Amino acid sequence: MKQTLLITAAIAALALAGCKDETISGYADRKVVWKLLEIDRKPFDADATIAFPKHGQIVGQAPCNSYTSEQKAPYPWFEIGPIAATRKACDAMDEESRFFTALTQMREIEAQGDMLIMSNEAGRQMVFLAQR
Repeated sequence: MKQTLLITAAIAALALAGCKDETISGYADRKVVWKLLEIDRKPFDADATIAFPKHGQIVGQAPCNSYTSEQKAPYPWFEIGPIAATRKACDAMDEESRFFTALTQMREIEAQGDMLIMSNEAGRQMVFLAQR
């Protein structure tokens, strides 16, 4: 019985090791940094970026601070974990707050060529452009 459980656990571990990354990092280019163009169909004039360099990892630069988080939902769903950000103040703190608020409200994500679009059921939207 114990040997059967060990064999089953080993097979499960091997199967998981070969699984495709089902988060956005498995579908979007992991080397690309995406620059925010607009929130809710209005231009976003401050600088903000997002990237997905590893399975489930989110990193970026908000208008004032760098940040990191995790993404667990399978593509095309988007669910950001708690955001860890540096704590530098700057003149763009209102834009940074707007950025983080919108980002935490997004529920779907779609990568098409050089465009990345996040949205939610309430009609909110964030549009990013790949920086190559």
